[in-house]
Amino acid sequence: MAAECVPEGPDLKEMGDEDVWELINDNRHRISLGVKPCMLIPYLRQARVLTEMDEDEILSSLKLTNRSMRTSHMLDLLRIQGRNGAMALLESLMIHYPALYTQVTGRKPSTEPSGFSGLIKCSDLTEYLVRAVTGMQKELQEARQEASRLGSRCTSLEVELGQTLEQQEEARRLKADHGRMRNNLAAAQHDILKLKDEKCDLYVRYTAAIEERSAANIHCSDLNLQVYQLQFELRKAQTETDFERQRSLKCTTPSETQQLREEISTLRRQLLVAEKFTPAREDILAQDLAEARDGRVELAEQLRCYREENEQLAREGRETVEHKECLALQVQKLTLDCEMYQQKSTVIQSQLRELQAERDHAYLSRDEAQAQIARSLAEKDTLRSQLVELQEVFTLRAWGPYRGGPDTPGERKFSWESQGSSSDSLPSSPPPRPRLRRMHAICPDSLRGCSIKSCDITPSSVRSQNVEPPCPESLRRREETLWYNRDSSETAECDALLDNDFVFIPSGNAVEQSVMSPTPSCQSNNSDGLSRASAPPFLLRSRPRAMRITGRVLTISFQGEALLSQLQVVGGNKTGVFVHQVTEGSAANTVGISSGAQILEVKYEQAQQALRMVLEDSTLEEAMWALGQVRGFCHLSLRPNQDAYEKLLLQLQSGEAMSGDSFYVRVNMSLPGGSQDALTVSCNDILHVTSTCPAGADCSWRASHVHPCQLLDLKTGNLPNYYRAQRLLIRAIEDMSFQPMTLRKAQDKKKTVRIVSTGRQGRNPLWVCVEDSKDKSTGPGDASAPRGCLTLMPYTLVTPHYPPVCRPVLLLPTILGRVLDQKLAEWQGFQLCEPELLSSSEHAARLQRSEVLEECEQGGQRCYTLQSVERVMKQGTHCVLPLGLDCVRRLHRAEIFPIIIFIGHSKCRARKLKSKLQRQGWSEEQLLECSRSEESLLDKLPCLYRSVSPDSWYDKTTLLTTLRSIIWEEQKKIVWVEPDLW
Repeated sequence: MAAECVPEGPDLKEMGDEDVWELINDNRHRISLGVKPCMLIPYLRQARVLTEMDEDEILSSLKLTNRSMRTSHMLDLLRIQGRNGAMALLESLMIHYPALYTQVTGRKPSTEPSGFSGLIKCSDLTEYLVRAVTGMQKELQEARQEASRLGSRCTSLEVELGQTLEQQEEARRLKADHGRMRNNLAAAQHDILKLKDEKCDLYVRYTAAIEERSAANIHCSDLNLQVYQLQFELRKAQTETDFERQRSLKCTTPSETQQLREEISTLRRQLLVAEKFTPAREDILAQDLAEARDGRVELAEQLRCYREENEQLAREGRETVEHKECLALQVQKLTLDCEMYQQKSTVIQSQLRELQAERDHAYLSRDEAQAQIARSLAEKDTLRSQLVELQEVFTLRAWGPYRGGPDTPGERKFSWESQGSSSDSLPSSPPPRPRLRRMHAICPDSLRGCSIKSCDITPSSVRSQNVEPPCPESLRRREETLWYNRDSSETAECDALLDNDFVFIPSGNAVEQSVMSPTPSCQSNNSDGLSRASAPPFLLRSRPRAMRITGRVLTISFQGEALLSQLQVVGGNKTGVFVHQVTEGSAANTVGISSGAQILEVKYEQAQQALRMVLEDSTLEEAMWALGQVRGFCHLSLRPNQDAYEKLLLQLQSGEAMSGDSFYVRVNMSLPGGSQDALTVSCNDILHVTSTCPAGADCSWRASHVHPCQLLDLKTGNLPNYYRAQRLLIRAIEDMSFQPMTLRKAQDKKKTVRIVSTGRQGRNPLWVCVEDSKDKSTGPGDASAPRGCLTLMPYTLVTPHYPPVCRPVLLLPTILGRVLDQKLAEWQGFQLCEPELLSSSEHAARLQRSEVLEECEQGGQRCYTLQSVERVMKQGTHCVLPLGLDCVRRLHRAEIFPIIIFIGHSKCRARKLKSKLQRQGWSEEQLLECSRSEESLLDKLPCLYRSVSPDSWYDKTTLLTTLRSIIWEEQKKIVWVEPDLW
């Protein structure tokens, strides 16, 4: 609408080249700011004023850093094209930027064909305009969608604004309430101060009253003393009076009476003098009274100190009694364990003696069986010679009627089917005497479908030709030859024919010719060979395939197609996997598999590879997966174990056990409890898995939390199995990699994932161990041998250990451990590990036996050894280890499990230890760097560790107190150790 108000400008077709470009250059700044080159280039390319190189240069050049520079460079390139470039530019502006086109040219934009210069054909122009209109419609639709989205966003923001206003009003009201409550609190505090002042006044008055009472008591005691003295004097005076009265009665002389009166008056004067106190004596008595009062206060203070010490000693005494009771319980437990171990040792020794007796008996039985086999073979050779003689008689009788015939010897072939042939096909003389010899147990008919090269019969052949019984090595070679050189279909066909003891061979090379003949026609054309059909029936002896017995283990071979549909299994890694039910009429039922047999291993062939799966200590989930892989002929190794099977059934029926699985794992990730029956676990939790195939829960395990100090199951629930948990672990790691750094640091405070790499780990009951034929060719020390292990482990198998009374203590990070080790060793019950001075030879010997934990930093032959740690532990004290993380695995190999405590740090806590660090020659930055580097290595330890957060301590004294309580708690716990994955 704005374009209609613009006056018409000059006609562009009538303008010259310079005029058109002058018009464009006048508006060059406006075009450079308002035009996107990517929108105009398609039209300019179609008008052939720009090439593909020009387009790449405009859009991809590194020198053109912004849109204005690209537009300006495009105008320069179009200037080279002259009038065509200018007209193409203006037409593209008319299509894509009609307002800008009007501002530049002063003309209204028009999409009529007459308004274009003719650089593009009419059809191409129409097509381009259609595409441009379509693009504009799409842009308009997107703009409308964006407008609707912004409108909805605006509506939501208005709603949020209303909520924010309400929250602001609520906050204002809360602020007013807060001010009112603060005023009330200030008034209450003022009242409390008044009450405290009144209480202090009362305390002063009470103290003054107590002093007045004590003064009154002292005055009362003085008065009582005076009364007592007066009473004493009164009794004395009465006594004297009585005495004088008696004496006066006796002495009648006046002189004596006068003398007595004078003595009485003298005594009274002395008494008056004694009753009066002198000022000096009063001062002395007042000073003695003040000293007595001060001594009384001091005695009261000492009495209070003695009471506090008495209470502290009573608490320590109670703690000592509790510690003594714990030690007594541990002594009783160790005594019971020792007695149990002694009983187990006695039982094992008795069983060992029984096994030795059974072994001797088995050796005797083997010798007897070998002798019996030798006798049987000798009898067989005797019967064979008799058979040859009978055959000669039979042959002579068969040839008797034809001896007088005209045929010459050697013109006819002998055949066992010659009785049905014509008279002229019969030989004129009997053939040479055929001989019998033992074959390699290979029947010619079983090899019709394949070509086998002849080979010489050597003593090292798989099939023995001697009369002695075959050795175990020969039996093993026979089994390997049958297993690896024939596929499953040929094995099923040849099993019934491999046990033929002998066949009839007419000549020396007949064996090779009969074996090399691929078809019956070739056998009929062979002049010296005999077909199987032509052999007499009494020479073709066969027997069904027998089960190979190795000790008490039976190996049964049968067609195991859909093996889990033929039999059901129960059990697990704790009890073993047993056959529970066998389907009637199946192949497993036909070969004699029954309930109660323990499955030890299964062998089968898949993708032309022989696979072997050991199920002796596998879980039920692993066993069902392994048996489900069988798709054809298989070998099943069974062991009759009816007692263990019945015991397992009783446990399952009584509810004592959910399955035969029982093992402990350490969780390497946090799993929230989604459903009602799901178990919520955190990283580094210890779980007891009691069933790997719970009913009604696919891809789940049944597990329980474990009590930290006893092997007791706590809360029970479902848990993702190993493979599903591995996928969850990978997803958690991916989510963590895309999280912002602030959120990741917040989650690091509470560990959610522990990365564990298995390395070259052996067999683990958490996954299936599959061995194929290629694995057998690699030795145990071959580093290139393929191992069926995984890289990330959501669960790690752990075993419980019960440590001795006092475990060693390892403080981390190492720099802080050097500072705290000496202080911790000064406490009662702790002792610092001292290095030993070793000679060169002794140092080399102990280093070879892995008894050296760490070298001293001072150099020389001083080092920390296992023996020094064991000496401290035997004294019943905690050995403080001034070592690093490398000593943990060496201690574990020696069955020593230290308490590992990692002390968390921050810059604030490091500054409080600055003076201690400077005494040792370290700085705060070195402490923080050591803490970060060693914290990343803690997840690789095969055991649990304890962390101390920086907020739980504020100085060295509180840190040592916290460490002592942590050591006391960790000493009571069970130590869970992983297998060494490195």
